[in-house]
Amino acid sequence: MNLKLEGKKAFISGSTQGIGYAIAQQLLNEKAEVIINGRNEEKTNLAVQKLKAEFPEAIVSGIKTDFSNKEEVANLLSKLDNIDILINNVGVFELKAFEDIEEEDWYRIFDINVMSGVLLSQKLLPKMLEKNSGRIIFISSESGVNIPGNMIHYGMTKAAMMAVSNGLSKLTKGTEVTINTILGGPTYSDGVAATIEHIASLQNIEVQQMKNAIIQQTNPNSLLQRFINPDEIASLAAYLSSPLSIATNGSCLRADGGVLKTV
Repeated sequence: MNLKLEGKKAFISGSTQGIGYAIAQQLLNEKAEVIINGRNEEKTNLAVQKLKAEFPEAIVSGIKTDFSNKEEVANLLSKLDNIDILINNVGVFELKAFEDIEEEDWYRIFDINVMSGVLLSQKLLPKMLEKNSGRIIFISSESGVNIPGNMIHYGMTKAAMMAVSNGLSKLTKGTEVTINTILGGPTYSDGVAATIEHIASLQNIEVQQMKNAIIQQTNPNSLLQRFINPDEIASLAAYLSSPLSIATNGSCLRADGGVLKTV
């Protein structure tokens, strides 16, 4: 299917690895121009090089930004212009008991996971509305609906992303601009992989055995019965970025592997 993305310009926050990187790959494959982002300059440049090697004729660049640094965020916003597709993907997570979550933990994770999308949307949405064309996608999580007891601050940010996305979609009424949210399920991203591999090594068991045990323990009712691959989330993001998805607006679309039991 031709998603009609040739000539479109996309910015993806938090995209040097995992879901963000997979989205970059799919958009480049559809001949869109892509700007990726990471908080480490060397890693951002390396990701750009890898994408250029995979897509030699594509237009791809990177901007180093740490979304916990207000000066760097202001610098990023000043560089972004005429963006057709905004993917609000950047996010951090951590396992932490509620009583151990410090006040600064709440502010830090909210700034990175939620305010990044707020500020980027505030910058880019007005021009999209002016052009009567554009896509904004928030990469949220099933954890925003089924809040994990050991990651309450993370789940809170994913619920907030859904709220921001839903509210912003009201501003697109009668236009060709759409704003949607993807509710991802347990995804084997680089960060998750590193955590699981570390736990597996501590317990002296195979990584695959640990992956299976975690799915059974945390999501026994999953219909997929495995971790989701980042490119499986990216496929939905690519479609929502397309002009073909115009009838989908203000929606939360599940790519959760059947974890959630709500409609």
